[in-house]
Amino acid sequence: MATWDDVRDAVAALPETSEQPGRSWRVGTKPLVWDRPLRAVDHEALGASAPAGPVLGARVPDLEAKEELLVRAPDVYFVTPHFDGYPAVLARLEVMDTDELRELVVEAWLTQAPRRVAKAWLASHPDGPD
Repeated sequence: MATWDDVRDAVAALPETSEQPGRSWRVGTKPLVWDRPLRAVDHEALGASAPAGPVLGARVPDLEAKEELLVRAPDVYFVTPHFDGYPAVLARLEVMDTDELRELVVEAWLTQAPRRVAKAWLASHPDGPD
């Protein structure tokens, strides 16, 4: 089970990141991952499948990557109508393991980081996140 401290640690391990108020993390000015409490309209849309625990929002590279996550791990990833057509997913933080969390954070970071920074990081991490 992943926690907000695990999110904080995963983001902090990447260059040029910062934590914003309200549990939101960025690379430069671009969002990576964030706390996304469900709103009334989300509960209405999700019905009984709405998670009760903490929800992590995460940027993904594109809509194809989003769909892949939703199909591969529907117990972890979901979306609400608010995110239709936008490259981001929501994740049930308390059912994610820390390896999955790190992969999601790194993928979000690679999507949003400046190319030169991402390229340098990838060169020094040929096997992916530590």
